[in-house]
Amino acid sequence: MCGAVRYEVTDAFRYAMNCHCSNCRRATGAAFKPIAGIESDRLSIIRGEDVVMRYGDEAGHDVHCRTCGSLLYSVVREGRFVHVAMGTLVDDPAVRPTMHIFVGSKAGWYEITDDLPQHHGLPDERAP
Repeated sequence: MCGAVRYEVTDAFRYAMNCHCSNCRRATGAAFKPIAGIESDRLSIIRGEDVVMRYGDEAGHDVHCRTCGSLLYSVVREGRFVHVAMGTLVDDPAVRPTMHIFVGSKAGWYEITDDLPQHHGLPDERAP
């Protein structure tokens, strides 16, 4: 949001989905977090490494800008993947969300109105 941190990621996302878990809702302040998943080594911070805040451990953590607090991405799946917050992307990615996950804990005040598949937790078949 403030531009203190800039990252670069290849538009080769493996999957995208809307996560309704309580952690994502708290981190974003929204009903859900649209995420695009890609291997961790395909994302790099090109400016502002010194103002990055990490919440969690090496295997899984959220990365925020220390200056404005914006959530940039989450490191997941034992550190192998990142879930980029799609709202932080400058360019329109080729990938689109294909499902809603963790709808079992979605905000009661939010109604999902699209036709994407809904999963109570993680889908039966995990993303690649």
